[in-house]
Amino acid sequence: MRTLILALTVLLFAAPVWATVTITAELDATDSQKVWIGYTSDEAELVRAFALDLTADTNIVEVNDYAVGDDNGGYGIFPGSFAAAPIAVNPTTGMVDNWNVAGYSPVAPAGDPDALPGVGTGGVTIEMGSLYDTAAPGASGILCSVTVDEDVTQLCVTANAIRGNVVLESAAEVQDLVLPPCVSWDECIPAGHPNYAMWVTLGKPLCWCGPPNGSGYQCYGDADGVDSGMPFKYRVYLNDLAILVANWKKKATAVDLDPCADFDRVDSGMPFKYQVYLNDLSILVANWKKKDAGLTPCP
Repeated sequence: MRTLILALTVLLFAAPVWATVTITAELDATDSQKVWIGYTSDEAELVRAFALDLTADTNIVEVNDYAVGDDNGGYGIFPGSFAAAPIAVNPTTGMVDNWNVAGYSPVAPAGDPDALPGVGTGGVTIEMGSLYDTAAPGASGILCSVTVDEDVTQLCVTANAIRGNVVLESAAEVQDLVLPPCVSWDECIPAGHPNYAMWVTLGKPLCWCGPPNGSGYQCYGDADGVDSGMPFKYRVYLNDLAILVANWKKKATAVDLDPCADFDRVDSGMPFKYQVYLNDLSILVANWKKKDAGLTPCP
């Protein structure tokens, strides 16, 4: 029988174990003020709970897109919310009948020990655990999304040791925890750059940037922002070609345009003004199967 005690216990009685868990923070492809917080683990034993601090240089206005409740393949148990939200255990079944109640959120209350001030400030602490019979969480997935106000330039993720860090199902604390670099909203294309106006027109696509937001090789035909993987690790290869084909002859006004396929970073000129056209194809062909060592970062 599933009980709430399990989710609380793993946060309180955690012993170290060696496992590699990576926390990810990725900007949304279409909303530059939204960051997706995810995780991956290389261990057969699943992660049971996360306690993370998210800090920005201005205000975090929303935390969304998280699982709620138990047995749903995600991390919907929020220990910090139990006192504030009327989560009730059915005395007959020993289970919770309704998790969707006001105030039930992964954001830890600001008054709790070592918790950050919360939504509407520059920092939130999130606590998320799993509880299931059959629908276990995966070895990788999304924990939540974080939306920041329009003035923010950076968001960072750190582990919160006092609130529990990251623990496995055995209640052992993860020691090898890999955290992402701070995600930045700085203007990676400066105002004096010849491509700046087009970058703004296309919504300041992050793929045109260098790390950590972009690969630094988009102008050579790297539309997907990653290499082809082992064994060859080509920077420009089949997936980049597929992205170019999917955006062929699209214009800046197309709602489904992927600006990562605009390798020359200009339109094709009059009369059609295609954003992805022959010159972009020529760039991809010229750099086909090239690797990082054969390229310098985009100017």
